[in-house]
Amino acid sequence: MSDRSPRSLFDPVQMGDIALAKRIVMAPLTRDRAGPGRTPTPLMAEYYAQRADAGLIIAEATQISPEGQGYLDTPGIYSSAQVKGWKAVTDAVHARGGKMVLQMWHVGRISHTSLQLGGKAPVAPSAIRAKAKTFTANGFEPVSEPRALAAGEMPRIVAQYRYAAARAMDAGFDGVEVHAANGYLIDQFLRDGSNHRDDAWGGSIENRTRLLYDVVSAVAQTAGSGRTGVRLSPVTPANDARDSNPQPLFERAVERLAPLGLAYLHVIEGATGGPRDVAPFDYEALHRRFHGSWMVNNGYTEKMAEEVVSSGLADLVAFGRPFIANPDLVKRLRIGAPLNAINPATLYGGGAEGYTDYRTL
Repeated sequence: MSDRSPRSLFDPVQMGDIALAKRIVMAPLTRDRAGPGRTPTPLMAEYYAQRADAGLIIAEATQISPEGQGYLDTPGIYSSAQVKGWKAVTDAVHARGGKMVLQMWHVGRISHTSLQLGGKAPVAPSAIRAKAKTFTANGFEPVSEPRALAAGEMPRIVAQYRYAAARAMDAGFDGVEVHAANGYLIDQFLRDGSNHRDDAWGGSIENRTRLLYDVVSAVAQTAGSGRTGVRLSPVTPANDARDSNPQPLFERAVERLAPLGLAYLHVIEGATGGPRDVAPFDYEALHRRFHGSWMVNNGYTEKMAEEVVSSGLADLVAFGRPFIANPDLVKRLRIGAPLNAINPATLYGGGAEGYTDYRTL
């Protein structure tokens, strides 16, 4: 049950089956630094261990299959080498007293043929090219035109999520998060701007929320419902995400998820990494429909975060970009210290510079 008693951002919280020392979460942040075979590296272990003072770390979005990749040098969770690499990361975080879950990712149409096996077209609910760019060996370039998944392929997609959840637990994660936000595959199925299907996976809200429900059900059965979370972004325009009426769509999506007994729901308020007021939306209507921990995200200052937690409107607050340049962000928030500035030139790809070399207090 969501905890609505007055609490501080620095107080402990029970998130499903995972006990957290504080309510500050490091949001998933793509940094494009995986090694050969899309495998986590010792440098990634150092990066996450530096930030283990967060109540929870949500690992960067990690593809569940080769087909699920959409950006250069992002890690996977489907090979033994990847599992071994991630185990070194979780061991490093746990050694510092941290908790960590893996965000499982299939990008759908937000990909490029150069990133797909054999140069194949990316997959999507419908063959509609997104007005978006992705990060390839040539830098940022427009995404490729996708092909529509056949109805007979849908069980394969669900099975890939199930398998990835099992491998994540093998890698020592405390839980998993299903990435159903920001215009990626599950979000593409949810929205009528990207889903023009006329079969059991499109059309009505019930049909468009089917993949979300089937995937989360399979993952919760595998990793444990109390160790499973979901990320949603009801009104973000990220990656050409569009829907004609998101309020009833996401209310029904959460209604379907609620009986699964999930650990948490992670909600991006407004435009991902942009304005919080990009479109009107009643987030509390979703909160009322969900019974697990409620995690909010997007542009929160320390003051805003304290207010939303103390009021009971949220149980946890996820911070993204501030964690990039401030490995000791928790300490800085606690004492009101100024934050380091991000070096934008080192956000994507590269080595230690702008990754593990930011100064602490």
